[in-house]
Amino acid sequence: MKVAVYLAREEEGDPTKSDELNLYISICPEADQLWWEASRQKTKEPGPVIWISSQMPFSWACHLRESFRKQSAMLREKTSVQSWRRWTESILQEKVSQEPGKDGMKLLRECLDIKIVPLRGTSHAEELIHSLYDDAVEAAEQLAGRQLLLPEAEALLAENVPSMQTEYKAAIQLGYLAGRITYEAAVAEQPTHKQRHRFGQWLVQGRRVPLYCRRCGSIAAEQTPCAACGSSACAYCEACLALGRSRACALLLQGAAPRAVKGAAGRFPTAADSRWGLSPAQSVATGAALAYLAEQRHASSAAAKGRFLLWAVTGAGKTEMTFPLLDAILSGGGSVLVATPRRDVVLELAPRVARAFPEVTRATLYGGSSDRWRRGELTLATTHQLLRFRHAFDLVIIDELDAFPYHNDPMLAYAAEACCKQGGSFIYLSATPPRELQKQAASGKLAHARVPVRFHRHPLPVPLLLKVPSVQQLLKQHKLPAELLRRLAISIERGAQIFMFVTRIAQIDALLHLLRRTLPDLRIEGTSSVDPLRAEKVMAFRDRTIRLLVTTTILERGVTVPKSDVYILDANNRLFDAASLVQMAGRAGRSKDDPAGNVVFAAPERSLGQKEAVKQIKRMNTIARRQGYLLGEET
Repeated sequence: MKVAVYLAREEEGDPTKSDELNLYISICPEADQLWWEASRQKTKEPGPVIWISSQMPFSWACHLRESFRKQSAMLREKTSVQSWRRWTESILQEKVSQEPGKDGMKLLRECLDIKIVPLRGTSHAEELIHSLYDDAVEAAEQLAGRQLLLPEAEALLAENVPSMQTEYKAAIQLGYLAGRITYEAAVAEQPTHKQRHRFGQWLVQGRRVPLYCRRCGSIAAEQTPCAACGSSACAYCEACLALGRSRACALLLQGAAPRAVKGAAGRFPTAADSRWGLSPAQSVATGAALAYLAEQRHASSAAAKGRFLLWAVTGAGKTEMTFPLLDAILSGGGSVLVATPRRDVVLELAPRVARAFPEVTRATLYGGSSDRWRRGELTLATTHQLLRFRHAFDLVIIDELDAFPYHNDPMLAYAAEACCKQGGSFIYLSATPPRELQKQAASGKLAHARVPVRFHRHPLPVPLLLKVPSVQQLLKQHKLPAELLRRLAISIERGAQIFMFVTRIAQIDALLHLLRRTLPDLRIEGTSSVDPLRAEKVMAFRDRTIRLLVTTTILERGVTVPKSDVYILDANNRLFDAASLVQMAGRAGRSKDDPAGNVVFAAPERSLGQKEAVKQIKRMNTIARRQGYLLGEET
């Protein structure tokens, strides 16, 4: 978009002294004029403003602002229109040169309109500013802790403050002039400290740092002609395009960051209350997390962010373990975010959280959510929604830290980091933490607690390693091996629901045909990420209408089906690493009525991933037994 750019001063004295000037950007020049006229009414000073442009591409305006901040002490001699024109043109030459052909010079000529405009203080302006001030305060409060593109800010205010709809730009502009709202280019050149480190290869080699997205932290390499700003090469970010186009000329509005909530040490719980009904293992781990949060909450450093890992086996009841943590922060007036990678998990968590915290204001955020602009003390969100927040939450809980799409996605890690307040804390939840976090925990660099047993206090089912041909070979032979059929017969006879995992979507239909021919009396279906009936099939599987479900890793986590057995075909495939195998094995034995379950790793050979998965499961059982957490084995 295009914006107005001008210089003005707030202090009394000679208005042409450049060291007393500030450069301002405006999306509503009428509001600026009222602001300065009202200011002159108070000071009785008639000083002018130096108008640079009424229609400058926003990315150019930001570049001009940064240059002014660096050079303001050197600009004292500039008192004329000509001197300000020369300075402006020299600074914008870098932007002009980035445009193809002569487009840059044409755009520069069109946008510059330098003049000195005298202002006189008027009581009328002061009255109008006073009438708009409440809207400005409300706009700043609505944007507090958020970072939004201007169209998103308009939608937020239209829904939450409909009376402001026609004056929203004036309200936002007054909030900016009052210092409670900031404008940044959504795509810009100057990296943050962390991004300087990430982009080190460009700096070392003497090349220009690439453009990056301030919203998601990704490199913004794409450029396109832009009708909004007139540039022929306006950069935009593809990584977060689904949330609206973040581009060089787009305003990224940021409200003031709320302060982290601090409290007296004696009032913060350091042990889980008995009302949450946690098992001994859950209570110990939650108590450790509460003690860590209490220590972090009252630490001398207000800027440091705390980090704690809850390493809990699949089916340990991680959600219930977080309730005392949520309660501790919420009861002290803090705000909490629970982020999970998938929409279906958010929807499954929402009613459970509502039952646990009925008096707390809640927001549930995912693509298409009706709560999109709702502010809650407790927010549940898919990880992509975090891109709209900045320094908003005292506690951020990242569920399924190792899962797609959060795992190995720098954009989502960037968003999570940005949405936590300075002085706030992170709680990471995972049954299979990334190796780097495991190393940090083992070395004492990352505070953590381990929950080695499920809530029903029975051991994790240890997988059976079964040697069978590959799925591709089975389909060629049109026959299932006798040992696999024998194990399936045991599962069918005991009335188990059967998960059968494969590596490739393309194998599902052919395997279904073979299974149905071999087991004609059993309802067998298949599903994957491309199946439009996936939700209905999973529901039918839970209801036991479907008895055997062939699927991919799309169901490796977040699905609990009582009395389940798990068969993983081609368990030696490189697509099934140890973490994935542990997660799939974790679908069995989750119910207290059927805590054993059966898990079969079926493959032509034993892989390192299989061995490591079995080792991890056995290790957790050993720790649970040693610590007396298993039923009948209390110390």
